[in-house]
Amino acid sequence: MAQILDTQLMHPRDQIVLIISRIYKRGLTTTSGGNISVIDDDGNIWITPSAIDKGSLRPSDIMCITREGKIIGRHKPSSEYPFHRAIYAARPDLKAIVHAHPPALVAFSIVHQIPDTNVIPQAKHICGPVGFVPYALPGSEELGEKIADIIGQGYNSVILENHGTVVGGKDLSDAFERFETLEFCARTIIKGKTIGEPRYLSDHQIEEFEAQIPRLQPELEKAEYPSDEREKREQIVKIVQRACEQGLMISSYGTVSTRWRGNDFLITPTDKLRWDIQRNDIVQIRDGKREPGKLPSRSVWLHQEIYRRNPHINSIILTQSPNLMAFGVTGKKFEVRTIPESWIFLQDVPMVPFGSHFTGKEDIPRIISSTTPAVIIENDSVLVTGDQLLQTFDRLEVAEFSAKSLIYGKALGSLFPINENQIEELRKAFFK
Repeated sequence: MAQILDTQLMHPRDQIVLIISRIYKRGLTTTSGGNISVIDDDGNIWITPSAIDKGSLRPSDIMCITREGKIIGRHKPSSEYPFHRAIYAARPDLKAIVHAHPPALVAFSIVHQIPDTNVIPQAKHICGPVGFVPYALPGSEELGEKIADIIGQGYNSVILENHGTVVGGKDLSDAFERFETLEFCARTIIKGKTIGEPRYLSDHQIEEFEAQIPRLQPELEKAEYPSDEREKREQIVKIVQRACEQGLMISSYGTVSTRWRGNDFLITPTDKLRWDIQRNDIVQIRDGKREPGKLPSRSVWLHQEIYRRNPHINSIILTQSPNLMAFGVTGKKFEVRTIPESWIFLQDVPMVPFGSHFTGKEDIPRIISSTTPAVIIENDSVLVTGDQLLQTFDRLEVAEFSAKSLIYGKALGSLFPINENQIEELRKAFFK
């Protein structure tokens, strides 16, 4: 079960260990690379140590540099400590910093480009403008001065020339969400360029997305929590955590729901980092009303309509995964007629325009059915449905693996899908 990241309750050293573990396990830094810091209310800077395995850090490994400059701990602080100190001095509003060398953002750094965050809807708001810092020797005071100069201009995210990225936040949750979202943009653009040319959202389209709020159903007078309801909460939490760990969902985007009784269902909340969702965050929707005091996902109306129209559908996942999003941002056809398993699990996956998931739009509820269990929403997400939640997650995995194979195949040459006769054989064998 995921640990709860609550900056009001966790010690800085525990926060740092949790986040560096996530970054390392997702392959976004190496054993020796990257560093994280938090500055506390007393002006003490807590930071990862130098030359200690990022894959097995413990709270006792985290170093502290006091406001007076005293070093506390059993290791050396990160060699990049000078730029952390310089950033905090230049931007007192920033309380946490993440620096790492994720391959996609490093790729941008070595071609001296900045990823366009308008590739997905939430990134512009989360990342803000992205700055570019000229090269300087790693660990040097000069590098600290250059980073602090750019971040001091109001940037919360920067690309370091031929180096990596640095992001800051109001707390470590905020910094990690920004880091993960920026890296996802970079990966999506690179994968998109493998199969076509990425298309970007206009500022107006992003403003429309931000304006979407949950269709606020009236509140229930009192929510009920029988054992079967609690069990479904646990299922949702486990699937969300699994999706985050496997790179099928990021902190800033993703919704999971499961039918409970009749057309009543449980759904993830809005404005909550997906990595940190817990059972009591899940929102109950009963008799068209929401659990008191909670805000469901902004796509709650879409889930409700899909359940109403499709009694055979009992779970829905709406998420961003990097290989499927490569198709979503280029508009290229996601050809599932590649291997039998892909077509059996997914059949054909249509693509719908950005905005089709907005409140009141009928495109997706009309398309989703037993023969069309998934759709890709341009520049936004993939929506997958199924019977049991694990089956729906399996479909998502199959879709993402298929997309990855297609992208790999594109790098090798022409793709040869299964022909219509072979599809008909599958239809007769598996859909009698």
